[in-house]
Amino acid sequence: MRRLLILVALITAFTRVALTQTNQPPAEPAQPFDVWLADLIHEANDKGFNDTLLQDTLVGIEPLPRVIQADRSQAELNPGLGRYLSTRLTKTNITRGREQAKEHRALLSRIEKEYGVQRRFILAIWAMESRYGRITGREPIFRALATLAWEPRRADYFRGELFNALTMVQRKDIEAKTMTGSWAGAMGQTQFMPSSYLKYAVDFDKDGRRDIWTSVPDALASIANYLKGYGWKEGETWGREVKVSAAAREKVTDDVKMRTEGCFAIRNMSEPRKLSDWSKFGVRRVNGSALPKSSMTASLVTTGDKRTFLVYRNYEAILGYNCAHYYALSVALLADRIQ
Repeated sequence: MRRLLILVALITAFTRVALTQTNQPPAEPAQPFDVWLADLIHEANDKGFNDTLLQDTLVGIEPLPRVIQADRSQAELNPGLGRYLSTRLTKTNITRGREQAKEHRALLSRIEKEYGVQRRFILAIWAMESRYGRITGREPIFRALATLAWEPRRADYFRGELFNALTMVQRKDIEAKTMTGSWAGAMGQTQFMPSSYLKYAVDFDKDGRRDIWTSVPDALASIANYLKGYGWKEGETWGREVKVSAAAREKVTDDVKMRTEGCFAIRNMSEPRKLSDWSKFGVRRVNGSALPKSSMTASLVTTGDKRTFLVYRNYEAILGYNCAHYYALSVALLADRIQ
């Protein structure tokens, strides 16, 4: 119990520090946008992007203040899992997902065979990212990415994505004038960032173009290819919600280490343990019955509203798409509902 109280105290202290940091005024760009842009164009030219391309994409653009506001607001947003799920595990999303499963049955069967990713997860991500292809964003990608690369909060990341976007146009994957997406630079029915497009987009309909904007076969296969690239295991599921008694939670606190690598470093997620270990700790299914007997390993994930989940390797692949438990749990639970 003493270790549990210490852990609670540390979490409380960390939360206070995080809130204090959140309340600090955001850093402002070091240079005026036009000066910064001139340097960027010079660097892009040095990297081999030609003058015509740069004229079509970067020369004369202006920053988008609404993009900066959206980025800063997102960094502070924490609506709670229940509220987050209420806007995503909707009757419309579930019904629409089942309809799409029927409409694209043959296509999804081919994708499952090629990539080993179950259709319900592909459909759930499609729903989460673009409402089954209906909402893909209207922001001009180059202005959005340039704005975020100029703004200091994540400048290096978005500068790299800006060069990746230039590469897409240079390779004739898409015309610059039609390159629109979300305020953060995500594009198409898959909402891929340019780096993800270059690495994971596929031409599944074999028309010579990796079209995540208008081709449903390319979009759905690209989602599957992305998950496979992040270690998706064919035939396995994502996990389940579980019940953890006070005594079991204390034992978990004493004996289980938290994840510290990659995006898991700031997430409330344990190191993986065998299901038999979790059973010995006293973790049970939500209905109180015992966990399945299996050699699989699982991590314990807790949320701010005290719901707890045991998750497998495929859940980590979903985190690869968007490293946030709210997102990954929404995908997983929506996939279960669609099924």
